[in-house]
Amino acid sequence: MNQGRATGEQQTVVTPQPPAAESERPYPEGQGRAGSLFDDRPSDEFDSTVLGEDAELGPTGRPVRAIPEPAPLQTHGPAKVIAMCNQKGGVGKTTSTINLGASLAECGRRVLLVDLDPQGALSAGLGVAHHDLDLTVHNLLVEPKVSIDEVLMRTRVENLDLLPSNIDLSAAEIQLVTEVGREQTLGRVLYPVLDRYDYILIDCQPSLGLLTVNALACAEGVIIPMECEYFSLRGLALLNDTVEKVRDRLNPRLQMSGIVVTMFDARTLHAREVMARVVEVFGDLVFDTVVNRTVRFPETSVAGEPITTWAPKSGGAQAYRSLAREVIARSGR
Repeated sequence: MNQGRATGEQQTVVTPQPPAAESERPYPEGQGRAGSLFDDRPSDEFDSTVLGEDAELGPTGRPVRAIPEPAPLQTHGPAKVIAMCNQKGGVGKTTSTINLGASLAECGRRVLLVDLDPQGALSAGLGVAHHDLDLTVHNLLVEPKVSIDEVLMRTRVENLDLLPSNIDLSAAEIQLVTEVGREQTLGRVLYPVLDRYDYILIDCQPSLGLLTVNALACAEGVIIPMECEYFSLRGLALLNDTVEKVRDRLNPRLQMSGIVVTMFDARTLHAREVMARVVEVFGDLVFDTVVNRTVRFPETSVAGEPITTWAPKSGGAQAYRSLAREVIARSGR
């Protein structure tokens, strides 16, 4: 792998309940609208016009909406910073970060992936021998003299760069706890390169600790990958509460960009029930794109590259390309 340097808001939280029969609906009429959950995000911010009674229904149970092909960009930056966040592990968060980033890069966007998980799964998933690295995100957070250009790496995917991580990052929360403005540390690290990229995707660890708060404090949006099962549904309320606290106290710009359902298996009744409840509660925040369960994703982890290059014609690759188009359509860049 070529690893050269890269050039250079408080409100009521609705706690979702386990799937119930239609006659037991606990939610008031209209609660499923995104605007009712996030008062400063109009429910019609993203066009969800019903396409007619005969329109094809997608896996979310809603009519499939046509997403235009992204227009080429004449200039790049400043970057839209998005935190890929879910405090529950095993929901496809790192996989989604890698493949969404690669798909955005395919659309001509310049993308930076930030590995903010001490496990280093994002780095490993891109073929980086992260255990052998001398400089990682950890150094950027705790050593002011280290330049971001010393840590940036190119990946095999054109327009896709990486800030790698390894187990050293696990010490950062302890080292930062006495620092002034510790929640803004990552934002200060990323500031010098905002004009180089169109998107910066931060892969957060599966917890709501100081590192994740750093990601939320510098992000404009949050994308939540979630598996269609009951415990993932419960965790959304806790994460939503954390996002609201960060918005009120640290980052007024922070918005929920969307929820992407991963590892979906339409053959199971439970998955379909959870999907229906998520769409009912969160409305248009749920992306139309659904990533189905497939054996291709573990293969790409071993190969150290995105599914868009490992199996470009697979259903998984097409799903993340569709997700990238939705993200671009919602963000307007």
